[in-house]
Formats: sequence, structure tokens, C-alpha cells
Amino acid sequence: MTFFSAWQGDELLGCGAFKELDSRSGEVKSMRTAKAHRRKGVASKILEHIIKEAEQRGYDRLNLETGVIPEFAPARALYIRYGFEYRGPFADYIDDLNSVFMTKKL
Repeated sequence: MTFFSAWQGDELLGCGAFKELDSRSGEVKSMRTAKAHRRKGVASKILEHIIKEAEQRGYDRLNLETGVIPEFAPARALYIRYGFEYRGPFADYIDDLNSVFMTKKL
């Protein structure tokens, strides 16, 4: 698991994590932005950093699982803007009405 955080001085703006699934693919595990810093591009910068790191590691693909409820709509929109597409479950995931799965070819 690799964890990244974004700071402004001593204030945490947001964080993100991803893990290696195998030598050619990874999974975005978590992305969070501090409430006071939402809609300021923090999540975009963290996701860009994760994608860049995955490319440097030679991954062909990044996958993720996220929620379907309305509160996750901004996250899904962010992933779509960065080229992620919907897909079925991957790794150890199973179909779940509360989850959507996405992938991005690198």
C-alpha cells in the first residue's frame, strides 16, 4: 500500500492511497479531501499523483471500487474526467449493489 497526503503548511488538505494488485496493475484504495478544501482541486492533484506513480511503476491499468449512493457522485465524476470507465468486479471483489467498479488503461 502506498499512501500520499497533500499539505498546506501544517494543514492536511487531503490524502489518497493505492496498492499493487500484480506487477502490471494497481487499485486506487482511498481518496479523501478535508471538508474545508473541497472543490479546490485537491482530489485532482492527488489522483494525478497516483496515476503518475502507477505509470512510473509500469502498470498497464488502475482499478477502483467506489460507492453508488449520491454522496459518491463527485468521486465518480472525478474518475470519469480522468479516463476511468465502468467495469465489472476485479481482484477479490464480487458484484454488490452498493459498489461500482472502474478501470483506467495507462
